[in-house]
Order: sequence, then structure tokens, then C-alpha cells
Amino acid sequence: MMEASVAVELQPEHLIEMSDLTRVYQVGPQEIFALRGIDLIVSRGEYVAVMGPSGSGKSTLMNIIGCLDTPTAGRYVLDGIPVETMNEDELAAVRNRKIGFVFQTFNLLARTTALQNVELPLIYARISRVERRHMAVEALTAVGLADRMDHQPNELSGGQRQRVAIARALVNKPSLLLADEPTGNLDSKTGREILDLFRELSDRGNSIILVTHEDDVAREAQRVVHLRDGKVVD
Repeated sequence: MMEASVAVELQPEHLIEMSDLTRVYQVGPQEIFALRGIDLIVSRGEYVAVMGPSGSGKSTLMNIIGCLDTPTAGRYVLDGIPVETMNEDELAAVRNRKIGFVFQTFNLLARTTALQNVELPLIYARISRVERRHMAVEALTAVGLADRMDHQPNELSGGQRQRVAIARALVNKPSLLLADEPTGNLDSKTGREILDLFRELSDRGNSIILVTHEDDVAREAQRVVHLRDGKVVD
């Protein structure tokens, strides 16, 4: 279980430390190197964009950062916890407690209100009904949806649906907000509103990693990490 994992010494200002991280996929007799010796540090409260062409390894890196996958070799410490050797149950516990996910496709439950969508991670975390209602209201208010809590996804605009998804990602007060192309399904005006919200969240001290292929989106971050052929090149 996650509680049994031994915390390692991590610089207090560092949220993420990756060292010589490698991910290899076996396809028949062939080894495909998705990541080749990644060294990466993300500080607490930092807003980082990850960019790279198709096949650069950014999706694989995102999956490992988000504890959806484990590296073949190397070291990954998240918020003081070494996660590179964890099993599925331990990774699931880390995901629920430490990481909030925002996806391009929103991933909201249909025929379920915004409030109920945001409460969902709290149910998995076994938070009491009264407390999770309070926390969900707080999260939706923080993203500007205090007047849309009882609306279902089909009653909301694309930007509002993405705000619900962001509220759901933030409701557990995670150590890291991990966003994968969060403006990809939005028009430019709505996308701008979502990027402004990310900037506000960053200003409030949230740690954010945003994966994107768009230069103008990446420029919103404090720092841009470029990947190519499974390596950090800039």
C-alpha cells in the first residue's frame, strides 16, 4: 500500500524529480524506446508546458507523471514518494491523492450534474457526503460556476464543461494539476478563457503541467520543456 512506501529525501522546493527515466515497449522481438534517459525537475507551484512532435514521447511522459504507467528504468519521485516501482493499487492511491487530471474531451458523466461530477473523486476517497458536497461547491465556485452546479453536461457550453473538469481535478486539493491538450476541443475565445483560468490557478500556487502541441498555449506557462525522440532537448 502507498502508506508503506518509504519517502526519499527531496529538495523542499521540488515537487517532481526524474532521473535517467526510460520507457521501453516490447513489440514482438523489437524494443521501442519511448523515453530515453529523461532528467526533469518541477518545482512546487511551477507552471510547465511539455511540447513535442508526434512520437516525441510526450504522451508517455504524461502517463508516467500521472502514475498511469511506470518507467522501465530510472527514478521518479513525486512529492517525496518514489513511485517508479509501485504496483497498480499503490499507483491508483497516488493518483487519487496527489494528481488532478484535465483532459481534452472533458470526460464528464452524462445525466449527472456538475456538482455530482465534481464529487466523484471524493466518493473514491471515502469523504463523507456532507464534506464532499462542501468541497465540490467550493471547487466549482473557484472556477466561476457557482450558478451552474445543478446543470448537466449537455446544458453547459464547452468552456463550462472544461471548467467542471478542472473543478473535479482540483477538488481533492492535489499536489499537481496535469492537463492534456485542455483547449483542444474549444474555440479560440473559449480556449483563451480556460488559459486565463490556468494562469489564475498558477498565481494561487497550484503546480501545473500542461501537455500541448500549440506554441501559443505553451507560451502561457512559466517554462517549456521540449521533447524529441524520447529526450528532453530544451
